[in-house]
Amino acid sequence: MAGRKAIATWNGGLKDGKGTVALGSGLFEGAFSFETRMGDEPGTNPENCWGRRLPAATRWHSVATLEGSGTPAKSVKTGAKVHLGKDDAGFVIKGIDLSVVADVAGFDDTAFQAIAEKDSRECPISEALTGTKITLSAKLA
Repeated sequence: MAGRKAIATWNGGLKDGKGTVALGSGLFEGAFSFETRMGDEPGTNPENCWGRRLPAATRWHSVATLEGSGTPAKSVKTGAKVHLGKDDAGFVIKGIDLSVVADVAGFDDTAFQAIAEKDSRECPISEALTGTKITLSAKLA
């Protein structure tokens, strides 16, 4: 599979600077700033990015699992709320609340709960959040 990429740029200082983040596909570009991350200013932030990735990946995983079990879903809606907080080391993602609502005809709730739990742990983005190796190439311009 092809690698996916995104590019973020930043100009200025931490509190007075502005930035943008863009998907390599060109389908999304959004502005971000100190206030879009720490305040209520409209725009995006890194936590929004994780909040978009996790529900999309979990949804794909759930659709595939349900279809593979012979009970395809009519619809699956997922959402995420990412909690940014602070600890002794600085800012950290304290947790992510993930929600899944699926319309699956004739499917047992207990079985769906088991599938949703498994899919929330095993989708590629969930697995990445547990400790993916990150390689870095850094240089000064």
